[in-house]
Amino acid sequence: MSESTIPQSRPWQQPFWKPAPGGAKVLLYLVLIHLLAITGLILFPLPSLKVLGASLLIMALGGLGTTVIYHRVLAHKTLKINPLIEQLLIFFAVFNGSGHPVSWVAYHRHHHAHADGPEDISSPKHGGFWWAHLRWLYQSAPADRQRWCPELNRGAYKIWDYAETPTILLSLFCGPLLGFSWQGFFWMGAMRLVYSLHMQCFVNSLTHLGRAADGDTSQNVWWLGPLQIGAWGENWHKNHHTYAASARLGLRWWQPDVGWYFIWTLETLGLASGVKRPRLQ
Repeated sequence: MSESTIPQSRPWQQPFWKPAPGGAKVLLYLVLIHLLAITGLILFPLPSLKVLGASLLIMALGGLGTTVIYHRVLAHKTLKINPLIEQLLIFFAVFNGSGHPVSWVAYHRHHHAHADGPEDISSPKHGGFWWAHLRWLYQSAPADRQRWCPELNRGAYKIWDYAETPTILLSLFCGPLLGFSWQGFFWMGAMRLVYSLHMQCFVNSLTHLGRAADGDTSQNVWWLGPLQIGAWGENWHKNHHTYAASARLGLRWWQPDVGWYFIWTLETLGLASGVKRPRLQ
């Protein structure tokens, strides 16, 4: 289906500034953290080593929460993990701006079910790079949680739906709360959230700009990995679409996958089980 034949109701054809119903809060959040990040970069262009170290640690824990728990444990069920570790990493994923687990998983399963088709809500194939990178976050309709992840839409996972906003507020102000004053407010708050946001969004945009005979646009982007603090492994996106049931994303020895190293360590310690490995062709 060519873009000219797609019905005019497609969300990517709306003006970029027009949020979908319920998307205004997301758009406001995106504008706010970017304005704060720009302000912080002007006022404090270079952070202290303590502030930088604390920011990187929080990003690393949040990245692990997203790639290991959200993606590999919950969305694809490629392993089971100790529930205390799981909930701790969910906290850091929410704290790092990844959203609550039920919404994340619903969107991701929807994406895989309609990958690169008109119904794929985060593909650049129809909406373009910026649609896949940011716009879909506030201009697409929410994924149907009851359809895509009914097993998560209750209990401990559902609680994060209500805890997301206070957790993000805590995240924004964590610098001063930990005694790092204004430099910590900007670097450990909005600047960290903006950086983490774009590194995650590149998985929807940049790693789906490939071309293949079968129409699959997913691609591996080696240089993106080191920039994805804690979530290194998500850059092997072609691998993931080929072996979606695998807990390991970096399939070769020369494809670093921090999430996999973490899983392997937990499995060795008896804190992870049922780890699914790829059957390479």
